[in-house]
Amino acid sequence: MPGENFPGDRIVSLVEELEGLIEEAKTPFGKNAQMKVIDADVFFNILDEIRMSYPEEWQKSRRILKERDELMASAAAQADSIIADAPLAPVAAQPVPQQQEMTLSLIDMAAKGGWIMIVLAALSVIALYIFGKKWWMLRQANRINKNFMNDVRDYIHEGKIKSAVTLCEKYDSPIARLVEKGIERIGRPLGDIQTAVENTANVEVARLEKGLSALATISGGAPMLGFLGTVIGMIRAFFNMSQAGNNIDITLLSSGIYTAMVTTVGGLIVGILAYFGYNYLTARINTLVFKMESATIEFMDLLHEPAGDDE
Repeated sequence: MPGENFPGDRIVSLVEELEGLIEEAKTPFGKNAQMKVIDADVFFNILDEIRMSYPEEWQKSRRILKERDELMASAAAQADSIIADAPLAPVAAQPVPQQQEMTLSLIDMAAKGGWIMIVLAALSVIALYIFGKKWWMLRQANRINKNFMNDVRDYIHEGKIKSAVTLCEKYDSPIARLVEKGIERIGRPLGDIQTAVENTANVEVARLEKGLSALATISGGAPMLGFLGTVIGMIRAFFNMSQAGNNIDITLLSSGIYTAMVTTVGGLIVGILAYFGYNYLTARINTLVFKMESATIEFMDLLHEPAGDDE
């Protein structure tokens, strides 16, 4: 190695490399720490040989490195001075983007369900119509004077049959129509009167229960339609997955899942409301039928009173 000629630039690069390795070797780390120390020892030997064999080039390289460090320090100081003296431009305040809360209205949610939601909407309208009509009919049927039967008894005992019929026509109630039919049959055998009253009662009950079967069908059919929409939605979701291949995106599944979930919710809502409405109307009708039976029994007992008095 002493017989070779080392140019100054080569010495500078060697010195830089050696010093870097020396600094790195001073702080060994990890499993390579021992190897770094060994490499540094080898380069220390090389560095000593360079110093001894080429003292002038060594000093020259040291001066070059020192001048370079001074120039870099001076340039850095000038850059810092320029930056410090430069006027700061006003920075416009950037508006902080606010996260908008996504909302989903009932109409938008229903639209996600597809054509099945249209069927469920039609069923809900029909159910509301039937319930409202029956509720009003039962309300009118129960609007009768509590002294109605007493007034009818007084008119019959006094022989005022027409007045009794007029009183019955005053009320739009199944009970009044039952009594009216019985009064019109006065003078005939009691068996015929009772048969006429019972037939009228059957007609009135059928009239009251008309439409309840449709309401019961809606209460059971609406959830089934909702489940049908669930199956259709899941089929659509899996079909979109199969068409996407490896590029599966959540947006491909959203339409099918929306259809599945929304139709289920819609069907359950319509079915539950129709079920509660059906049971409420059935209970009201049963109460009214009980009152009709009581009125029929009271009227037939009333017809026996004049005969009992004649004896």
